[in-house]
Amino acid sequence: MGKVTGFMEFDRLSEANLPVVERVKNYKEFVLHLTDDQAKVQGARCMDCGIPFCTTGCPINNIIPDWNDLVYHQNWRSAIDVLHSTNNFPEFTGRICPAPCEAACTLNINDDAVGIKSIEHAIIDKAWENGWVQPQINPNKTGKKIAIVGSGPAGLAAAQQLARAGHSVVVFEKNSRIGGLLRYGIPDFKFEKSHIDRRMAQMQAEGVEFKVNQHVGENVSADDLVKSYDAVILAGGAELPRDLPVPGRELDGVYFAMDFLTPQNRVVAGDLIPNQIRATGKHVVVIGGGDTGSDCVGTSNRHGAASITQFELMPQPPEKENKALVWPNWPLKMRTSSSHEEGANRDWSITTKELIGENGKVVALKGARVEWKDGKMTEIAGSEFTIKADLVFLAMGFVSPIQKLLNAFGVEKDNRGNAKAETEGATSYQTSKAKIFAAGDVRRGQSLVVWAIREGRQAARAVDEFLMGSSVLPR
Repeated sequence: MGKVTGFMEFDRLSEANLPVVERVKNYKEFVLHLTDDQAKVQGARCMDCGIPFCTTGCPINNIIPDWNDLVYHQNWRSAIDVLHSTNNFPEFTGRICPAPCEAACTLNINDDAVGIKSIEHAIIDKAWENGWVQPQINPNKTGKKIAIVGSGPAGLAAAQQLARAGHSVVVFEKNSRIGGLLRYGIPDFKFEKSHIDRRMAQMQAEGVEFKVNQHVGENVSADDLVKSYDAVILAGGAELPRDLPVPGRELDGVYFAMDFLTPQNRVVAGDLIPNQIRATGKHVVVIGGGDTGSDCVGTSNRHGAASITQFELMPQPPEKENKALVWPNWPLKMRTSSSHEEGANRDWSITTKELIGENGKVVALKGARVEWKDGKMTEIAGSEFTIKADLVFLAMGFVSPIQKLLNAFGVEKDNRGNAKAETEGATSYQTSKAKIFAAGDVRRGQSLVVWAIREGRQAARAVDEFLMGSSVLPR
């Protein structure tokens, strides 16, 4: 490493955020990437640790120590080349990945981890600013045609890799814009959609064709795709949300989180949405403590909600993890998102017993406290309470892909309703139908963007091998 003692000399510096009072007035990103000098110092904190656990903590196995050292030496051009060698879209992960690499950082054993995500963010932003991200066009075409169903991170990663291998690639997207849940699920204040548009332009130059408003199983025949293409990759999301079967679920004002988040993203993009769900002046209750629930909190704050309360069924995590016990794995610990910092009441070990309505509309939520022992939940006697609720958002995760899509292709499913496909061996990412492959959430269930990119890349190699007998694409 360029600065062997850097981890002892320098403290971790997090990226700066715009003030809450300023950022809640719009839907623009508010995280400011590190300056060149700041990134150099943060890169110097990377240790010469011998075994870089960060690379195994990262699902796409980013070669993190190498580009940390290159940034320390201010060799940004080489840094983006190393970063792109494993990651097609670092501007995605540098913004919205929770950074399991940092949990696995060796320095994290007894100090603050290296700010890997912030350095990645700085590298890719500088690369775009300097025009270093250019199409990689393969002049040698194979004549093979591949259809990809779904344009989220798995589909986009697979498409780019296969186009660079010389194949003809067509991406089918059911919505009117490319990006899947990147486009319609993640709020713009966390991830502006210009990042997708910029990559689309690069991929189109590389030969990828995008077709929107193409809902396979609805206005596009699955059988036609199988007949017309040499291979098909299913790369849709896990879109079936987990429901809450309690009295009052049918009341007006009770919605799945995506019924709230997706229309807002469309409005930011310029669409006119009649009867958009608005939290302005309302008492909002969010059920579910994960990222989707946090996104509901941030969006409600921007609408100007009267109050926001977020409930989680599981117990409140500890403020700090037991590093000796969990490192280098992803730890369970208390996490406060930027949306929570903007304002929300949070509570844990809460079960929802009933949604109370008047004239068909929700007005309150009846809940109770629970305790957990040996993995079992028990309601605490006398702990019932009622809270005012004009809007209730269900953000309890996603169960599986939409079954109609998998049924249209007739592929075998696993016991969770995902497309069944193994990730190793001669038939990796191949479903029960030889020409049909599956990658991302449609195969593994609800997961992270970085896992989707990994699976898209690996599925691309599997398809290339299936069609050509061998592949030079990275695994």
